[in-house]
Amino acid sequence: MTDGQDDQIAKWLADAARGDQNAWRAIVSEFSPRIFGLLRAQCRDADLAEELTQSVFVTLAEKLAEYTEQGQFESWIFRVAINRLRDEMRRRTRHAKPMAQETLSEIEGGAGDSGYRTVEPEQVLALERAMDELSTADREIVDLRHTAGLSFKQIASLLEEPVGTLLARHHRALARLRETIERIQKRESK
Repeated sequence: MTDGQDDQIAKWLADAARGDQNAWRAIVSEFSPRIFGLLRAQCRDADLAEELTQSVFVTLAEKLAEYTEQGQFESWIFRVAINRLRDEMRRRTRHAKPMAQETLSEIEGGAGDSGYRTVEPEQVLALERAMDELSTADREIVDLRHTAGLSFKQIASLLEEPVGTLLARHHRALARLRETIERIQKRESK
């Protein structure tokens, strides 16, 4: 984000903390699509992603008056989203609910709004299968960068890693993703 964008966000936050509903709507409008997109890409379940996105904004509303990290808001709100998702994934793992397979079945059956209407279903499936083969950490970096649209500096702050390390991990993750997609497409074209 630019300094001007950071200043605008700081103004929205201050105004929303004082009860300005227009400022609150601006914050939700600015961040909810990106948070939803990140969560949807991570869990592959639109309903869960929507629920978690709402939960993130409930937390924000509760903590708005306490928030003081000027310029770090974007990293903070995405950290809240990632932590909510991790908590939910741990809870679901304990209850043995295979979210990815359920969602894959929905996509194959054409149910729900997958958000992938501009590409061929085979490409979506190849990408999802390839993403599933990435480590959780690599998948998180790819989604934060390409789904949530965060800068490497913001991701580094969010994940508490040096930018250089993050850049190298991102590059390796994309290379693995590319190789895996090619392997999947070769196997399916036979």
